Amino acid sequence: MTDFLRQFAERFAGLDASNLDRLRELYSDDILFRDPLHEVRGLPAVRGYFGELYANVSELRFDFYGFDQSAEGEGYLRWTMSYRHPRLRGGALIRVEGCSHLRWRDKVYQHRDYFDAGALLYEHLPILGRVIAWLKGRLA
Repeated sequence: MTDFLRQFAERFAGLDASNLDRLRELYSDDILFRDPLHEVRGLPAVRGYFGELYANVSELRFDFYGFDQSAEGEGYLRWTMSYRHPRLRGGALIRVEGCSHLRWRDKVYQHRDYFDAGALLYEHLPILGRVIAWLKGRLA
């Protein structure tokens, strides 16, 4: 039942800056891709988004560990994203847990990622990171 999700995850995990043309094997031309920071429509725009993403990091990897099909043509992937950005945490490895909700026919036509944008980016910015750490401390 989760064959589509496993195959998608394997192919997605194999993406890098040199093979983004493979996105057309995963996504329909009318793909709607959303995450907490962006909304991108159409395969060319998604390719551009991923191109910028890979151009700005020195390392990026997805490790998928959850494959849950909730209905025909719909399911969830759980993952850990690991990345390095030269301007965040001195280039140290950053890990973020997340989940993707996918809808598909023969290819994915809706992809929505859920993750903590603070853990991905904001907490690692010099000034904003200190403010967020202070706020988390106050709320805890």
